[in-house]
Amino acid sequence: MATSMNLEIEQLDVKTTFLHDDLDEEIYMEQPEGFTIKGKEHLVCQLKKNLYDLNEAPRQWYKKFDSFMVEHRYDRTTSDHCVFVKKFFDREFIILLLYVDDMLIVGRDTGKIDKLKKKLSKSFEMKDLGTTSRILGVKISRGKMNGKFWLSQKSYIEKLLDKFNMGKAKEFSTWELSKAKFQTKSFK
Repeated sequence: MATSMNLEIEQLDVKTTFLHDDLDEEIYMEQPEGFTIKGKEHLVCQLKKNLYDLNEAPRQWYKKFDSFMVEHRYDRTTSDHCVFVKKFFDREFIILLLYVDDMLIVGRDTGKIDKLKKKLSKSFEMKDLGTTSRILGVKISRGKMNGKFWLSQKSYIEKLLDKFNMGKAKEFSTWELSKAKFQTKSFK
C-alpha cells in the first residue's frame, strides 16, 4: 500500500511504555529485598503506579494510548485494535500501527504526520526515529527512484544461526519452487 500510493512511513518509539501508569485495582507486593523494615517484615507494599513486569502493564498502556487516539479522532479498525486511522476532509489519511512500544505512522502529508508526532510527544515520552529503517527485526529500505520497499531479515537469521551454533555453516542454494514439476494424483 505504501509503495503503490507513494506514502511516507515514519517510526516512533515510546520510551517508558509501561511505567508510571495509574492502576485500576489495588495490587500489593512483598517488601523488596534490601528495603525490608526490621520488625515489620510481615507488612506488604501497595503499588501506586505500574511496574514494567506487572501483568496488568500492557493493558493499562493500551487503554491510555487508545483513549489518546480516540480523543484525537482516530478510529480503531475492527480487524486489528492496534491499527488506528484518521481520514481528513482533503481526502488525505493517516494510519498509525502500534506494536507494544513501537509505532509506524503512514500517510502522504508529512505536515499532518508531524502534527501527530508532536501531539504524541506531548502526552508520552517518545523517541522520533524518523523514516522507518528497522522494526521488529526487519530491515526496511526504500528505493529512491521507484519508491519500492525492500525487506530484509538478515540480522535475525544470523542471530538465529548463532543461537543454534550454525553461524559458520556453509551456504547452499535452494531450488526454485517455480521450476519444480508437480503431478496431481488421486489417492483412493
